[in-house]
Amino acid sequence: MDTTEHILDPADLINFDSLLGSEELALRDTVRGFVREHIKPNIAQWYNDAVFPLEIVPEMAKLGLLGMHLNGYGCAGRSAVEYGIAGAELEAGDSGLRTFVSVQGSLAMSAIHKHGSEEQKQEWLPKMAAGQAIGCFGLTEPTAGSDPSSMKTFARRDGDDWLINGSKRWIGLANVAQVAVIWAQTDEGIRGFVVPANTPGFTATPIDQKLSMRASIQCDIEMVDVRLPGTAVLPNARGLKGPFSCLNEARYGILWGSMGAARDAFEDSLAYSQQRLQFDKPLAGYQMTQQKLVDMALEINKGFLLALHIGRLKDAGNLDLHMISAGKLNNCREAIKICREARTILGGNGITLDYSPLRHANNLESVRTYEGTDEVHTLILGHKLTGVPAFR
Repeated sequence: MDTTEHILDPADLINFDSLLGSEELALRDTVRGFVREHIKPNIAQWYNDAVFPLEIVPEMAKLGLLGMHLNGYGCAGRSAVEYGIAGAELEAGDSGLRTFVSVQGSLAMSAIHKHGSEEQKQEWLPKMAAGQAIGCFGLTEPTAGSDPSSMKTFARRDGDDWLINGSKRWIGLANVAQVAVIWAQTDEGIRGFVVPANTPGFTATPIDQKLSMRASIQCDIEMVDVRLPGTAVLPNARGLKGPFSCLNEARYGILWGSMGAARDAFEDSLAYSQQRLQFDKPLAGYQMTQQKLVDMALEINKGFLLALHIGRLKDAGNLDLHMISAGKLNNCREAIKICREARTILGGNGITLDYSPLRHANNLESVRTYEGTDEVHTLILGHKLTGVPAFR
C-alpha cells in the first residue's frame, strides 16, 4: 500500500488506512486536498469575520459532496462510509463546512428524497446536488428543541392551499437558501412542507454574535400567513418519523466529523510541541506532553474505529438507530476533550486563530448540542439498556 497519505496522519497508531478500500482512500485524499488548498489558508479569517464562504459551494458540488449519499437526481450515490470520510475531512477544516454539507444533503435533500413527490424531487434535487440551489431544514423552534413534538408552528388548510404561521430557530443556511423544508403541526399531525424561500411571509434573519460556528450561518425564521399550494406538502411524511429519519442521517455524519476536528487539533498541537522550545528542549520531549499526545491519539483512533464500524453496519443495512446515539455521544464528548487538551500544549498562543484547537472546541459545543444533546442521546441509550423510557 502507498503510505504517502498515511504518513500525513500522525495520530494513526493502528494503520487505520488498511481498513479502507481504494475508492474510499481516493475520496479521502481528494477532499483532504480540497480542504488544504481552499479552506485552511482562509478559515481563520472567515471565522474571525463570521463569514460563510458561499463561493466554495460550487466547488463542493463539483466534488459530488452535496447529497452524496443519495441516489439519482444528479447525486453521487456514495456509501455511508464514504460520506463519513468526506465529513471527517471537511470538519478538519471547520465544523461549519461539514454542517453545510449536512444541512444541504442529510437534512433538506434527504427530506425531499425520502418523503417528497416525484415532482418535488425533479424540481429541487438536481439543482441542490449541483449547488445551484441551497436548502434548509426548519424543525427546531424557540421553545421546541429536544422535544420537537411540542412545536407551535401550525399549517392549516385554506381551500386547496395551506397557510403556515410560526417561528423556527437555529436553522442553518435559511437566509441564503432557495428552498426550506418546514415541519409544522396540522390537524392531521406533523407534516413537512417544501417552501420556496421567496414565498411572501417567509423571513429568515441570521443569528449574530455567536461564540461558536462563526464561519457558518444559523437563522431565525418567521412565517406569517405563508401560503402554499396543496402540492407543497411532503406526501410520504407523517408524524415525527419524517424529520427523525433525516436527523439520523445528520447525526451519523457527526460521528466522523467530530473526529476530523479532533484530529486536526491534535496535529496542530503535535507540530507545535516539536518546534516550541521550553527550558532548552522541545515541548514534545517532556513526559507530560507525551502523555497528553498519546491520550489524544488513542481516543482519535477509537473514535474513527467506532465511526467506521457504524458506517459499515449502515451500508450493510444492519444498523440499529441507538448505535448512532452511541457514536454521536462518545465522539463529540471525546472530540471536545481532545481539542481542549490540544490547546493546553499551545499555551497562550492557543487562544489565537493562528491555531485550530480552540476554534474546533468552540465549534464542537454547537455540534455536541445540535442533532440531539448529550442528554438526549444518553436517554436513548438508557432506554436501550433498561427498556424504560425516561424522557419525561
